[in-house]
Amino acid sequence: MTAVVTGIGVVAPNGLGTDDYWKATCAGVDGIGPVRRFDASTYPARLAGEVPGFEASEHLPSRLLPQTDHMTRLALVAADWALADAGVDRDPEAAFERGVITASSVGGFEFVQRELQALWTKGSEYVSAYQSFAWFYAVNTGQISIRNGLKGPSGVVVSEQAGGLDAVAQARRLLRKGSKLLVSGGVDGSICPWGWVAQLSGGRVSTSDDPETAYLPFDERAAGHVPAEGGAILVVEDGEAARERGVAKVYGEIAGYAATFDPKPGIGRPPTLVRAIRAALADAGTEPGEVDVVFADAAAVPELDRVEAEAITEVFGAHGVPVTAPKTMTGRLYAGGGPVDVAAALLSIRDKVIPPTTRSRPVPGYHLDLVTGQARGVAVRTALVLARGHGGFNSALVVGAPRNDTTGRSWEKQCRTRS
Repeated sequence: MTAVVTGIGVVAPNGLGTDDYWKATCAGVDGIGPVRRFDASTYPARLAGEVPGFEASEHLPSRLLPQTDHMTRLALVAADWALADAGVDRDPEAAFERGVITASSVGGFEFVQRELQALWTKGSEYVSAYQSFAWFYAVNTGQISIRNGLKGPSGVVVSEQAGGLDAVAQARRLLRKGSKLLVSGGVDGSICPWGWVAQLSGGRVSTSDDPETAYLPFDERAAGHVPAEGGAILVVEDGEAARERGVAKVYGEIAGYAATFDPKPGIGRPPTLVRAIRAALADAGTEPGEVDVVFADAAAVPELDRVEAEAITEVFGAHGVPVTAPKTMTGRLYAGGGPVDVAAALLSIRDKVIPPTTRSRPVPGYHLDLVTGQARGVAVRTALVLARGHGGFNSALVVGAPRNDTTGRSWEKQCRTRS
């Protein structure tokens, strides 16, 4: 069984839609700026990555708007785009062979805050009945399933930033068990006072007011990340089922995956990211020398950056593989971050380019070949995507080029580097 990606839908702070996101990312266009969704002037952190130009009413029926949080609306639209990209039509006969597996870190925080404020200020009769589910971690999965008539195995994964990769891996497992198609990935968003305080409490959010210096992974100036909203939804299919469906375009294969959990701090045992990398490569049947690029987790916390740099160097050698972190242009998308990197890896394979890490100047002692400044033209066939969740989650996913692919286009036609 081969798990292939046939559709991609991206909603990101530097691009609404896959094409806009990819063009911006290859060109180094930034989506980080002052918080606009609420007045953050009195909070320690005042920068965020917010999806631009998104008007839910332009994409979704009015009946869905009262019952959905902002992040669920983003997820529904990303799913619509991914399914359209894959050429998937609603098919009642195939409904039970198609499911949804997404990841979430927070659920519908903005919806919850609004309803709690109504409860406190007006009374219980002013609280929406949709509060019963609009806040829940699994709400994106449920709404995508209902909207598209997907009645097969479904679920949600909650492992913070690692969750998006874990969800895609779970989709791959379900295909092996007989499902034909899974809508997977993750979209997160909690840019509201309640969500903001929760993120600040973790101690990893940058308090810089300058977008040029706020999020600098692997840099000696690293001082935390910028929170963001958005993510990506992917259509993952059994390869043979996709051929039978007449799919004309395949982005690539989910070739390998592994996850580990770090030991409790202070007990002297080493972090386990390197184990996750080696296990994912083994699952894919891939040697380190066959990997063309690593999409890094890029925490921008010095200790976490050091651990990731050491893990990459241990597996691939000093400066042994190009490394990139395009999330420097979006901010950290939590459960949506991994799927966006998977989308970027697949597009890198398609267009023969590695997008840049903007603004960061890598610490020499990390021994990383960090792609900075502008996109790098490379014939990418295999990519490794890394994600780590707060609390010790580590996930590694190997993405490979479509087998027997002869349709790759010149990367210069798809990506424009800065002049």
